[in-house]
Amino acid sequence: MAQFLLRAEGLTKVYPDGTLALSGVNLTVRPGEVLGLLGENGAGKTTLTKILSGLLSPTAGRLLTPRGPIRFHSPKDALKMGIGMVHQHFALVDTFTALENVALGLGGISLPSLRRKLEKLMEDTGLRVPLDVPVEKLAVGERQRVEILKVLARDVELLILDEPTSVLTPVETAELFKFLRNLRDQGKGVIFITHKLKEALTVTDRIVVLRRGKVAGEVFTRETTAAELARLMIGTEVEIGRRPVELALEGEVQALAGAPSQGEPVLVVKDLQVRSDTGELAVRGLSFELYPGEIFGIAGVEGNGQTELVEAICGLRRVESGEVWLLGQNVVGRPPTELYRLGMAHIPEDRWKYGLILPFTVAENAILGLQRRFHAAGFLRAWAVRTHAARIVREFGVQTAGLFAQAKSLSGGNQQKLIVGRELSKDPKVVVAAQPTRGLDIGAAQFIRDLLLRLREEGRAILLVSADLDEVLALSDRVAFMYEGTFTGLAGPAELTPETIGLLMGGVKAEPR
Repeated sequence: MAQFLLRAEGLTKVYPDGTLALSGVNLTVRPGEVLGLLGENGAGKTTLTKILSGLLSPTAGRLLTPRGPIRFHSPKDALKMGIGMVHQHFALVDTFTALENVALGLGGISLPSLRRKLEKLMEDTGLRVPLDVPVEKLAVGERQRVEILKVLARDVELLILDEPTSVLTPVETAELFKFLRNLRDQGKGVIFITHKLKEALTVTDRIVVLRRGKVAGEVFTRETTAAELARLMIGTEVEIGRRPVELALEGEVQALAGAPSQGEPVLVVKDLQVRSDTGELAVRGLSFELYPGEIFGIAGVEGNGQTELVEAICGLRRVESGEVWLLGQNVVGRPPTELYRLGMAHIPEDRWKYGLILPFTVAENAILGLQRRFHAAGFLRAWAVRTHAARIVREFGVQTAGLFAQAKSLSGGNQQKLIVGRELSKDPKVVVAAQPTRGLDIGAAQFIRDLLLRLREEGRAILLVSADLDEVLALSDRVAFMYEGTFTGLAGPAELTPETIGLLMGGVKAEPR
């Protein structure tokens, strides 16, 4: 067996705008190991893996395989050398079946032969998906399996996975880890990119940490700790304690003490029914109350009505029946602008779709929904806009080239900080936060979580909807588990056991107490 599958020597990448994304990076991927790749947003992980998979060419440095130096001109070249990548954002044709999606670009094989090959792959790997169902009807975890099968069908020796667990349930994540260990035992190599330190410590054999385009450290997983990895990632010590970051290992998340409900509820949802885009009921007669000074968390597998619930509460989706009361007013049918005026802020789960206009500048995005405050005689007061935007950039630590830089030039974490800063500038009494830390690095995620806790302490009410179970349990005073449009249980985090959580997330309702 070769001593390495792929080696990068002195990789440097300078983009046309002058951005130095990588600087002299050395990396070795060996057969029979899972290599973790950690780093904050902007650390260079994406650039590095794009070079390794043939999507980008380096400015300097070289790649070596056991056959000698190689230069990839496209992902097809990398696939020919046995290197394939599964990206965080799926590249599937929704109306095609899983079998048809795998067949795309895979010439020289008939569909019956491909079916037999995939059936054997599924048997060997445990990655089972219905091959004849359009992928638009598959669950998110099943779609990811299709993406992995697309790569494995090309007989790769090195599999690169970019944030593969960001859309998976705990059960699906455990299945993925089992599959990765199986690949490792077969002598294949895996590069596992993640923001979650707990995952890196669970499934990898070796970890490389990038910071600001350079290798900040390389460690054997069995010899390191979460605290050391966090220090390598952000360059400073990170207090673990009770803070709800991914540093918390299994069993170490300590839930906050539940705050007693005080006063009248500020948000009341009664018998709410909402339909999905397909016309099916996604929210089925849901009721709950949210009080000042509390974080009410909603956990559960994605696709069980959480998105439709949030959109209905925030005025973005039609309500089939039921009521939503905001600060004493029934707001069903009212537009988002009126809800904002009444005291609601919304941190959307899809920051590109609902949070930002990417070609707009940082300053323009900083006043979205607030533009009437900055009008005078039909014109925007440019000085006032710049002052407002500069305050958000300063107070929320938005890293940007300037107020007139386009929002699309910001990293994911800085885009999220810009959205949060804008929403909180409305001085809301109720904050609806949907997947607020999705895709963020440890520093940006911790900033958002600390901010939510501070808002809670100020007496604001927060509805937190997150697929990150650790996040919900660590931040919330009360947690509801959502399954097929209803709540299967409602409890304080301290009352829950792993077994109970598993049952509630799987649709087994808690017995009434």
